[in-house]
Amino acid sequence: MDTLTIGQLSRRSGVATSALRFYEEKGLIYSERTTAGHRRYPRAILRRVAFIVFAQRVGLTLREVRAELRKLPRHDVPTQADWAKLSSTWKRKIDERIEELQRMRSGLEQCIGCGCLSLKKCRFANPSDRASAQGSGPIAWTRKMGTM
Repeated sequence: MDTLTIGQLSRRSGVATSALRFYEEKGLIYSERTTAGHRRYPRAILRRVAFIVFAQRVGLTLREVRAELRKLPRHDVPTQADWAKLSSTWKRKIDERIEELQRMRSGLEQCIGCGCLSLKKCRFANPSDRASAQGSGPIAWTRKMGTM
């Protein structure tokens, strides 16, 4: 079997060796050990690492990534059909992320741009401080305004 050292996997994937060890510790990737105890990764792990990086950028948590990876064959290279099945659920998450980013952009132009910097005082975006019931922080940017 053609394998990669952790350094080779790091260089090929662009992911730090510390992150690869972390992924392995969390059960996202696996290695086999030599008699000297060195990690050796099957080449198929490159695709898993690429999947992890992409999934995190889409907004999946490591728990979600682990659940998705469990759907793939462990020791075989995933097929295009395998990847298509996994990515089909991402479209919804990507759309949600786009909506969130658009709300944040709008908040930069409207809320911060108004100059008051206080949702507590703002009669336009937060009459009667109704946002305080939703918790602290910039919730107007991270949640839909209609849900306040």
